[in-house]
Amino acid sequence: MSVTVLIPTPLQKYTNNQASLECTEIPNVAELIETLEQTYPGIKSRLCDETGQPRRFLNFYVNEEDIRFLEGINTSLKDGDQVSIVPAVAGG
Repeated sequence: MSVTVLIPTPLQKYTNNQASLECTEIPNVAELIETLEQTYPGIKSRLCDETGQPRRFLNFYVNEEDIRFLEGINTSLKDGDQVSIVPAVAGG
C-alpha cells in the first residue's frame, strides 16, 4: 500500500527539499503525520498544534477532499491515495 504526500514549498526544507513523498502501510492521516515526524524530525510541530490537531492555517486533503469534512486526522488512507498539505491563503 502506497500513499503519495504532496508537501508545500515552505515545508520542503524539512523533507530534504522533496515536494512529493511516498509512504507505505499508513492506515490514516494521524499515522501519516507520525511517520513523517519519524523520517523528517521537526515537521510535526509545523503540521500540528500542541494537541496533535492540524494547525489552523494548514489544510489536509485526501484525494481533494478536506479531512475536516471527513474524519479529521482519523481519516482512513488506502493504496493510491494522495494527501495534499495546503497552507491556507487569505486575501481581500
